[in-house]
Amino acid sequence: MSDVIDRPMLDQETTAATRLRIIDCDIHPSIHSHSDLNEFLPKRWQQHLKEYGSHLRTPYIGTTPYPRSSPLIARRDAWPPTGGVPGSDLDFMRKQHLDPFDVEFGILQVLDLFIFSQQNLEFGAAIQRAINDWQLAFWAHRDPRLKASILVGQDGSDLGLAEIERCARTGEYIQINVSPRANEPLGRRRYWPIYERAQALDLPLGIHVGGYGGHAPTGGGWPSYYCEEHQSNAHTVASNLTSLVLEGVPERFPKLKIVFIEGGFGWIPATMWRMDQHFERFRSEVPHLKRKPSEYVKEHFWFTTQPIDEPDEARHLRQLIEWVGIDRLLFSSDYPHWDYDDARYAFKTPLTDAERRKIFNSNARAVYKF
Repeated sequence: MSDVIDRPMLDQETTAATRLRIIDCDIHPSIHSHSDLNEFLPKRWQQHLKEYGSHLRTPYIGTTPYPRSSPLIARRDAWPPTGGVPGSDLDFMRKQHLDPFDVEFGILQVLDLFIFSQQNLEFGAAIQRAINDWQLAFWAHRDPRLKASILVGQDGSDLGLAEIERCARTGEYIQINVSPRANEPLGRRRYWPIYERAQALDLPLGIHVGGYGGHAPTGGGWPSYYCEEHQSNAHTVASNLTSLVLEGVPERFPKLKIVFIEGGFGWIPATMWRMDQHFERFRSEVPHLKRKPSEYVKEHFWFTTQPIDEPDEARHLRQLIEWVGIDRLLFSSDYPHWDYDDARYAFKTPLTDAERRKIFNSNARAVYKF
């Protein structure tokens, strides 16, 4: 095709009038320290954090289970010159990422370990509330390009529902975020009240990799290496996609939009093929499903692109994109992490101008109603 061109996805030589603007669906802001949350955290919970600290659903109480290959899983050049950790300085984020890549909107994804995984659910809810307020005060109110998500702990669904209602009243949040590593697979009925409320509010459900549900991160147990644990993110989202579909969540909540974030997309075709094959053999076990599992995936789920799959041959990436569907993909950079995807070079296969517009902008615009 004449409009298929093999060049960087976003050419910095183009003029401002013709350059494709980006909607980045995965930007990670960070707190400088826990004290940043004090103005949003009641004195009771400030004192609790000081005296007792975090009590996480993981045997490695004070840290992540595996050391990162780079400090704070960040790019070496992402440390602000003014001090602080990567992602904690808005001006530096503007200079390094938002401005040079002409980010039209950036969706904030807060990943501090102690947010989702507290054993003390009431304390966890207080932390989530503080983080949600901090997102607005420190980020979205200071730069209108940045959009906040409502972080809730789904394992305390009553507390999560209260936080959703509180935040939704402001009209300033664009999705509801839950963790894929929960006490049970996300399709289970205990989590349905959150999905019901998300559908009623017309807010997408964002599922960003991470969190600790108290279980080993893989179905085979605890890995030996960080690269194994990192690889398991794709396994986690694949298992939760399967759970959501086969438990009947999209059938029960047909207007709910679900976005998997930072799980890549190379695993999706095989997962759909396998679900469809099993559905043909075991459909009597799941009579609540009215259609093939792949049909639900193609209508109710979206997937951010990072970490993008990089097969040796460009044509294989092209085939993968076509199997998943151009309309299902939302660009994400994962700034400022070490495996960040540069928008100019992330897709090492030719795309048409129309396809670039969908992946880098219009798909997300439709999902989040920008």
